[in-house]
Amino acid sequence: MRRYVRNARDLATYVHFDALYEAYLNACLILLDVGAPFDAGNPYNASQNQMGFASFGGPHILSLVCEVATRGLKAVWWQKWGVHRRLRPEAFGGRVHNHKTNQKNYPIHQELLNSDVLDAIESAHGTYLLPQAFPEGSPTHPAYGAGHATVAGACVTILKAWFEESTNIEQLFDPKVADAQGDALEDYTGADKGDMTVGGELDKVAANVAIGRNMGGVHWRSDYTESMKLGEHVAIQLLLEQTEMYNEDYSFTLTKFDGSQVNISKP
Repeated sequence: MRRYVRNARDLATYVHFDALYEAYLNACLILLDVGAPFDAGNPYNASQNQMGFASFGGPHILSLVCEVATRGLKAVWWQKWGVHRRLRPEAFGGRVHNHKTNQKNYPIHQELLNSDVLDAIESAHGTYLLPQAFPEGSPTHPAYGAGHATVAGACVTILKAWFEESTNIEQLFDPKVADAQGDALEDYTGADKGDMTVGGELDKVAANVAIGRNMGGVHWRSDYTESMKLGEHVAIQLLLEQTEMYNEDYSFTLTKFDGSQVNISKP
């Protein structure tokens, strides 16, 4: 049965089947559909007789989301295979199981070996192996960096550069949240409702997708946090690379995940 995403298990299910740039392409389509303002540096914002299309219009930003996704994926694939080759949590769980059952001896920290969580897992499943949300288990490529998290950082950075980040969400639509069963959407009434912005919600989309892979048991926390920074860097470098490709005078201003701001302008 299809449901709206309401918890970590639902997030894990979503990122089990999604296309890597799907959430951000959807976000871009939604923002275009509701008329979200473009960044103040868009050259056609004040034009009375022209509008952006192939450059600085809807088709341009839609293509950039896909372009930066493939660049981010290539960058993280090199990190996976050419640099880190980090063990997946599932594989590490296998080492924990073999160590606990005296089949092998590994240099595993005692804090983990003595943790109550291992006894809880063994009691529930008859094994110390890490439970997995995905029936087939982890992907067979290394854990770090995370492809989903890198693409999340890259695509969201492009969207934050393109759209006016400070736009209040309530100016565009009424924010909704899934009900407890995931069967329907209901009005969001949180205390921060009036403070929700385009930039903040885009950051949440990226974090939710990346965290969803953690919830699936296939990534470590740092796979998420550091890989989003890698994607952000890829996106900024793409925007810098393209500053000499357009005739229009323009600029992009965006807020990085660390809170600092970046301005990218035509030289």
